Amino acid sequence: MSEPDMQLETVNVRVVDGAATVELNRPQALNAWNAQLGADLLAALRGVAEEDGVRAVVIAGAGRGFSSGADLKDISGGETTPNGRPDVYKTLTERYHPIMQLIREMPKPVVAAVNGPAVGIGCSLALCCDLIVAAESAYFLLAFVNIGLVPDGGSSLFVPTRIGMARAMELAMLGERLPARQALEWGLINRVVDDERLREEAAALGARLAAGPTRSYAGSKRQLNNWLYSRMPEQLELEAQIQREMAGSDDFVEGALAFVQKRPARFAGS
Repeated sequence: MSEPDMQLETVNVRVVDGAATVELNRPQALNAWNAQLGADLLAALRGVAEEDGVRAVVIAGAGRGFSSGADLKDISGGETTPNGRPDVYKTLTERYHPIMQLIREMPKPVVAAVNGPAVGIGCSLALCCDLIVAAESAYFLLAFVNIGLVPDGGSSLFVPTRIGMARAMELAMLGERLPARQALEWGLINRVVDDERLREEAAALGARLAAGPTRSYAGSKRQLNNWLYSRMPEQLELEAQIQREMAGSDDFVEGALAFVQKRPARFAGS
């Protein structure tokens, strides 16, 4: 980056003593992902990845939540399939996957500082990071099933590698909130702190990592990536293909309408 700090339309970047904070900045929408946020986040992460002076990264959300997931008003950035459905395959492969792959491949430690909701793709973003610090009020939610979709953004990989098959299936199929304390007990995240101390604790962890042995961190990350995530590109592609099937279903239409209309969905299994 040419400047120590960067402000994009929906993402802020601040660098202090080698630790970069990348802040999702759509607080009025609980940092829901639209096309602009996806583009800005990728640009911000590429910037800190390429900047030699940045040795650790903290990803946080402005306002009351980390991220409420995909913005259903802009779920595909306006892209549609020939049958008029949202082109979620293109969204995933072109907008989301490069971000997740960059975080995993970045030779620097990446910390998620989670407050409030980490939902859908927002949950995937947090779980993609190397370390996760959450506020007491935080919760994690694979909300996809609630609108007739399936986990994406790598969560079908990140969740079972962190907490195992049984709990991953529970989160994916039941679509229930997992409070921060329970997420800690399950091993999904690393630390839980009081809400008012989240930013302070995340900044302290970022500073500690920025002052540490960067090459050692990068080496550990390469080892764990090789053991746990060597098939990540294949899994991301599978997620995108299955999500494309789900987005073409009647259940997705019903789920999305029910969400917008704030009523229970009536799924028909089709």
